[in-house]
Amino acid sequence: MGSEYQGIDRRGSSVEKLDVLVSSRTATLALLAELATRQPFHPEPSMEKALRKFCEALIDYTASAHFQLYRYLSDNRERRRTVLTIADRLYPTIVETTDVILRFNDKYESMSFDNSVEFLAVDLSNLGECLADRIQCEDQVINAMRGGLH
Repeated sequence: MGSEYQGIDRRGSSVEKLDVLVSSRTATLALLAELATRQPFHPEPSMEKALRKFCEALIDYTASAHFQLYRYLSDNRERRRTVLTIADRLYPTIVETTDVILRFNDKYESMSFDNSVEFLAVDLSNLGECLADRIQCEDQVINAMRGGLH
C-alpha cells in the first residue's frame, strides 16, 4: 500500500466533503426561494419561524463551506498547485461573502418581527446576490478539485 492508495483515499475524502457542502448549499437555496415567495412580508409567527429556519440553514451552509472546503485547503491536505492557486485567488471574495452572511444572520436570527420586515425584501435580495457570488467562487474551487478526480 504505497502513496498511490493514500492519494486515492485523500481524494475520495475530498469528494465526500464537496458533496456535503453542495447538499448544504442546495438546502439553503431552497429555503431562500421559499422565503422569497412569502412577499410581501408580514410580521407573523409563521414568517418568523421560516426566517429563523433559513438563518439556521444559512449558518450551517457557511460553516460547512468553511470546514468541508476551506479548512481542508488551509490544513495543506490539497497538494495540487492549480487548486491551491484558484482557492488563494478566490478566498478574499469568500471572506467578504461570509461577512455579509453573518451580518444578515445577526440582524434576523433572533429579532422581533414587529417593524423589521420593511427591510427584509431588500436584505434578502442583497443576500441572494452575495450568495450567487460566493457560489461562483466555490464552484471554481470545487471544479478544480474534481478536475483531478476523473
